[in-house]
Amino acid sequence: MKTVRVTIDPAVPATLSGGRIDPARVDGTTEADLARQAAADAAAALQDAAKFARRVRKRLGLSQAEFSERIDVPVETIRNWEQGKRSPTGAAKALLKVLDKAPEAALTALH
Repeated sequence: MKTVRVTIDPAVPATLSGGRIDPARVDGTTEADLARQAAADAAAALQDAAKFARRVRKRLGLSQAEFSERIDVPVETIRNWEQGKRSPTGAAKALLKVLDKAPEAALTALH
C-alpha cells in the first residue's frame, strides 16, 4: 500500500478536505429529521435486544415460562423483552450475556 502525506494549512481553505460528507445534505437536515432518525435508531436497538433475549432463551431450549422461572424474572418481563416493548438493562443484560456465553455454569449458579 502506498502512503501519501498531505500538508494541511488551516489558513488556506483550499488545503482543507471536504471530507466524506455531502455538505448540501448536512445543511438541509432539519431538527425533525434528526428526531426521526433518533427514534428509528432507538427502535432498532430495542429490536436487537429483543432478538438477543429470544435467541438466548431458545438456545437453552426453554419456553418463556420455564426461562422466567429459571432466572427468577416474571414471565411478563420476558415477553416484554422478546416483543421489544422493554429492553433488559443492568444486571438482567449481564445475566443474558453470561447465559449466552456460559449457559451451563450460569444455570448451575442460579439454582
